[in-house]
Amino acid sequence: MSGLANFSSDFLDVCVSISLAILTVSFVLIVLRIVKGPTLPDRVVALDMLVAVGIGFIAAIGVQTDYYLYVDIAIALGLVGFLATVAFARFVLNRGLAKDPTIVDEIREVQARAAQEEGGR
Repeated sequence: MSGLANFSSDFLDVCVSISLAILTVSFVLIVLRIVKGPTLPDRVVALDMLVAVGIGFIAAIGVQTDYYLYVDIAIALGLVGFLATVAFARFVLNRGLAKDPTIVDEIREVQARAAQEEGGR
């Protein structure tokens, strides 16, 4: 191999390693958001973000292994993640329409925080 080919191969390996490290950190932060909450919609958004990080992992591993079938897997995971997010959103909406006390309290808390932030500006 020529010097340029070696450099580009090494550079790609370093970039993939850096991206995997960043994705790992974001994965940990997202899991903390899922555990901590504080509300159900926060958890739903965090789960959607977790799917996006999973797609990033699959893409990075696909680049590292030079196996392009991973792209199909990432597309399927994106579709499943989107459908899961829509299902969770409908679940949250139905809980709110059913006047579930926990979701009503969460909505009031969010509205109170928003009013406090607006008043503080």
